[in-house]
Parts: sequence; structure tokens; C-alpha cells
Amino acid sequence: MILDRLVSFGLSTLSTAAPLGLAALGGLATGTAGSLSIALEGAMLVGAFGAAALGSASGSLALGMTAGSGAGALLGLIVGGAAIGLGADVFVAGLAANILAPGIISAISQAAFGTKGVITAPAIRAGATQMLCVVIATAAALALFLVRSVFGLRLRAVGEGPEIAKAAGVPSGPYRLVAHIIAGAAAGLAGAVLAAGIGAFAPGMSTGRGWIALVAVYLGGRKPVGVLLASLLLGLLFALSNLAQGFGTLAPSAELLQALPYIVTAIAFIGWRRAEKRRKEGF
Repeated sequence: MILDRLVSFGLSTLSTAAPLGLAALGGLATGTAGSLSIALEGAMLVGAFGAAALGSASGSLALGMTAGSGAGALLGLIVGGAAIGLGADVFVAGLAANILAPGIISAISQAAFGTKGVITAPAIRAGATQMLCVVIATAAALALFLVRSVFGLRLRAVGEGPEIAKAAGVPSGPYRLVAHIIAGAAAGLAGAVLAAGIGAFAPGMSTGRGWIALVAVYLGGRKPVGVLLASLLLGLLFALSNLAQGFGTLAPSAELLQALPYIVTAIAFIGWRRAEKRRKEGF
């Protein structure tokens, strides 16, 4: 009995950490290029919706996952295009995408399905182990791509600054745009995995995971292994949070455990901002 519970808890941890890690690695792509993936939350949401919508229409899990990743990539393209092509502030562009995504989803859902966002898609329902294997394989491939590929090396040159990128013969704008597309695609696939976990889409189902993935990028020292370890830690906190739901609403400790992932995320983000400020001031 105890062994079964430990196995269940471990699977819950990995099932939560894996999509977080995938989205965070997407955020690492833009971080490496010297930009910022504020739109991870919105990309996860449109990814979950795209997976459920096309999965419901086609009856195909593979098409649903592809649609989820594609929807996230499109959002990344829009944010990157606004920031790089139009000169918009990348933070404002990403924040606008996060704010607009639920409204756009609601409008499309109303027009296509006659609902304000809820879509049942049993065709994309997949087991936790199956999705876990897909996400881990994708995350590993993305991590290796960012570290070992020529593109990853050029992306790091772009992140070092325009002078270094120019000296290396690397155009900053196109590489940063591609980094935003990669970030959106990775977060979109992570959102699709969330939808596959329950075989449906519901408004707000990402519940802040995109923001948490963004923090994992910096909590992990902007290194692939560190980012994945940070995601694993946050996944553990979410598993504890889910476990706490069985403690009853009258237990203060249960409520604290449920809020723990978000508390740790807030503290980590504040700590990172302070560290960045001190670094820029030369301390």
C-alpha cells in the first residue's frame, strides 16, 4: 500500500514537472537569445485549446498534439514579430498575449462549438505514462538542440549582445524571432499535454503554469539541466499540493501546501529580480 502511494506520488510529480520543464526550456530559448518569454502562459492556454479543438474534430491524438504546438508557435510568432519587427516592448507584447488569449479562445469556441471555452475531447485522452514519455523525449531533444547545435551556439552569440553577434556574422533579429517561435511551440505542446491528461479543455486550465515555467528558467540558472531540475522541484511542490487536497479544507497546513508552488515561484522571482538589479549596479 505504501509502495503504491509512493509510486503514485512519483508519477504525479513527474507528470506535473515534465510539461513545466518543456515550457521552461522554450523560455530558455528566448532567454539564451537575450529576450524574454512572458507569453508562456498564453501559449500553454492556446496549445491546450488547439489540441482539444482539433483532437475533438479529427479524433486524432497526434493531430491534437500538433495543433497545440502549432497554436503556441503562432502566438510566439506574433509576440516575437511585434517585439522585433515592430519595436514593441517584449514584456508588454507578451503580457498582452496572455491577457488576450482567453478572450480569443472564448470567441473561437463560441463560433465553432457553441460554448464559451469548455471542449470535451476524449479522442486526445492519453495515459500519464504515455504523455510523460513524449514530453521527456521532446524536452531532451530541445535541450540538446539548444546546447549542441550550431543554431544554439549562434543563439548564445545573439544573447551576448548585438556587437558580438555582428562580429560572429549572426543577425540578431531573425534568431530572436525563431527563439520566440520555439518558446511558443514548446509551451503550446505543454498545454496540449495538460488537455490530453483530462481529455478536455477548460478555461484557465493552465492555472499560472506558464508563469511558473518562466521562473524555472531563472531558478535553474538559465542552464538546461538546472531548468529541468527546477521544474522537477516545482513539480514536487505541485504533487504535494494535490496530495494536500485530501487533508480537508479545515486544515491550515493543507491550504498552505496548496499555495506552496505559487509562494515559492513568487519568492524565486523576487530573488531573481533583486539579483539582476545588483548585477547591473555592479555589486
